[in-house]
Parts: sequence; C-alpha cells; structure tokens
Amino acid sequence: MTDRIRRIHSGGEFEARIGYCRAVVAGGFVHVAGTVGQGDTVEAQCRAALDTIRTALEKTGASLADAVRVNYYLPDRHEFEPCWPILAEAFGDNPPAATMVECALIDPKFRIEIELTALAPA
Repeated sequence: MTDRIRRIHSGGEFEARIGYCRAVVAGGFVHVAGTVGQGDTVEAQCRAALDTIRTALEKTGASLADAVRVNYYLPDRHEFEPCWPILAEAFGDNPPAATMVECALIDPKFRIEIELTALAPA
C-alpha cells in the first residue's frame, strides 16, 4: 500500500486466483471491482452483490450514498428489470449514473455483476 492507494480485500474466491482486490481507494474515489453474488435467482444475486459492495465501501468509510457511477452486467438483459426495485431501494435518494451491458460472465451460474465507483471520504 502506498500513501495514495489503499486496497480492500474481501477474500472472494477469484481475488487471489485472478490477481485483483474488491476495492481500491485512489484519486478521491473508491473503485469497486465487478461483484457477483450467490443465490438461485437474479434478485438474490443482486442483493448479495450489493451486500458485498456495501461491506467494501464501509471498510473505506464510504456508503452506497457516495456512489457516482455503477455498471450492471447481465448475460440476459431481460433479467435486469426484476432487479430495478432492489437497486432503487439500495440507492434511495442518491442514485448514481448507471449503465447496463448484456454480456457473458465468468461463470454461467452468475446472472448479474455489479461494478461501482464512489466518492472516497475526505
């Protein structure tokens, strides 16, 4: 760790295997890596991914209210709509700029991946 960069690890199975960390605090921002969640439905996976992201942000002193940008990646764009109420509740009165992309994920069992950038605490 340098004085300008702080790395947050969550212990996720892919972090060590691939060589990344859950979040990096740098340049006034918290950059959260693409995050998947466990569960049998896209809604369960969405909630689980948000919980992992929320935990990483809390380790930096930030929260979902500090989010400025979020990217959603789904293998099936039709599964995005069931996530809308979950996302609206998670971000509340502080919605970030957002993009949804339809693409393959690292494992077919995953139905949504969420990547987020937030302002770092001063």
